[in-house]
Amino acid sequence: MISQLDIKDFTPSADKTIWDVRDAESYQSGHILHAINQPLDTLDKDLLDSTTGDIYVLCGGGTKAVRACALLDELDSTRQIIHLTGGTRGAKAVGMTIVSDE
Repeated sequence: MISQLDIKDFTPSADKTIWDVRDAESYQSGHILHAINQPLDTLDKDLLDSTTGDIYVLCGGGTKAVRACALLDELDSTRQIIHLTGGTRGAKAVGMTIVSDE
């Protein structure tokens, strides 16, 4: 099941599964706190099955996250998948902590 949550209404924390589905280079240039880089092309049933609880998905602005959410829902429609609308750009705009690995 896919739902949406505006990034401005989200509080990242270590106890949440947050997947940034951009490529590694984009992720390293800046991502929200506690996000794990899980590029779109790495999403599969094994990964989904090895993860418990809700999964929060975002990208830079929304395009890849929409595709990732659809794919995850197709793999397991019983899982709660939350699309963080606005993505990393939206997070920056509202002053969220952005981590850079560069």
